[in-house]
Amino acid sequence: MTPKTFSQRLSARISRHRAAYDDGFFIFAILLVASFIFFEVHVFKTEKTASLTKATLELNEIMALSALFCVGLVVYAGRRLLEQKRELTRRIDAEREARVLALEDPLTGLPNRRRFDECLNAALAALPGAQATHAVLLLDLNGFKRINDVFGHADGDDVLSIIGSRLAGLVREGDVVARLGGDEFALLAQHMSGPEAAAGLALRVIEALNAPVRVGNMEHAIGVGVGIGIALAPRDATTVSEIMRKADIALYRAKAESGSAMRFFEAEMDAQVRERSVIERELRKAIAGGDLRVAYQPQMDMKTGRAVGFEALARWTHPTLGEIPPDRFIPIAEDSGLIRELTGKLLRQACRDARAWPSDVALAFNISPLELKDRTLGLRIMSILAETGLAPNRLEIEITESALVRDMDAAKDVLGALRDAGVRIALDDFGTGYSSHYHLRNFKLDKIKIDRSFIESMATDPESAAIVRALVGLGAGLSLEVTAEGVETAEQEASLIEQGCSLGQGYRFSAAVPAAQAMAMVAAGAKRVRRA
Repeated sequence: MTPKTFSQRLSARISRHRAAYDDGFFIFAILLVASFIFFEVHVFKTEKTASLTKATLELNEIMALSALFCVGLVVYAGRRLLEQKRELTRRIDAEREARVLALEDPLTGLPNRRRFDECLNAALAALPGAQATHAVLLLDLNGFKRINDVFGHADGDDVLSIIGSRLAGLVREGDVVARLGGDEFALLAQHMSGPEAAAGLALRVIEALNAPVRVGNMEHAIGVGVGIGIALAPRDATTVSEIMRKADIALYRAKAESGSAMRFFEAEMDAQVRERSVIERELRKAIAGGDLRVAYQPQMDMKTGRAVGFEALARWTHPTLGEIPPDRFIPIAEDSGLIRELTGKLLRQACRDARAWPSDVALAFNISPLELKDRTLGLRIMSILAETGLAPNRLEIEITESALVRDMDAAKDVLGALRDAGVRIALDDFGTGYSSHYHLRNFKLDKIKIDRSFIESMATDPESAAIVRALVGLGAGLSLEVTAEGVETAEQEASLIEQGCSLGQGYRFSAAVPAAQAMAMVAAGAKRVRRA
């Protein structure tokens, strides 16, 4: 029930009770007055025939009844006044409670979004002079969801209350701290000396929120910290909707950073957001219309020069925007919820193309980290394999170590089911961190792919060369296939073969090619196409 509805219903109930009381009193008063008049008429009619004693007695009765009637009226009026006062007090309290509910966050006691917007609107109506600024800071606790998931919502609510208290202790009198909802907070700091002062406030917020939070016997750290987006008035905007929008854009940029970060709104951010909106809209159309295509980069046996597989890579050429690279549209598909449909269409097309290849040529397909969290992923992949007729042992799913650490339980379930069905699992970008040895021990893998950064620098960086040798040896020791990514020169190829790595992928052999050219490569005996 909204505060407005509550107040309206309470007022209606009070009005109904008041009307009932008024009607009852009116009827009672009419009867009493009628009885009194009737009695007086009767007295005066019989006055001439009545004796003096009887007349005196009747007159006394009239006076007594009149006095009693007046006393009754006074008592009733007093009771009605007391009831009206109590009802008025209850109504005032109810309206006060309704206003509190409308303008205050019930968990933290801080102003809510509506109250914050009112304060911000008032501040923007009185903009500071040229040397001062109003600053709006939007905050998002990046690691808060983990507290709710692991310790429960009760602990999460306690943490939010403590965070709200810390924020309220950082601002000056007259500034506003509000909880907008969930783990999002906002600060309005008025008449600051400039961007440097706003940055100083943001740094104090980061320091305060990075400190552990103790709830009962449990101490919580806010995970990877807090993201802060900052917009300034009048520099960035002079209306509530616009300054909040620009602070939100800055917050989105801050949340893309690792750990705690703050970002001021910049004009190019707005252009990027608008461009992103256009790409998302066009991507929806492209997925629905089947305008995306799949290109295939060969994975070569460097000793024999034969293509043993192809990695499927998404390609999109827009009629007006031109070639849009995957690292631009794939994150947009993930953020907008299009990744599931995009993955399904690309995998279905790749499986159809791969079915025409020789049975010993594999298809490698990358899975988004977000997709790996979906426990129905294995069923969807197996359904596509059954639909297209591609044997499960010819499909190789590539996942990154970062995808594994997002939800290890879900990853184990999905990858375990796929591997039991015959699908091969490859760990992409291997060697870049995330406790690789742990994942090799706890996940059933078939292949590791050495990250291209080590291949590119191994000729000039002894440490990179040592890492490549170690990774090749590790793969051999664990009976895992090892593929080197980013092979571009003959020297890199020769060095890898010398170290025992026979599989390579990169421009040294071929760029990603359309399906027809990939088919021509395998049909011609998979002779590798070297770049000049």
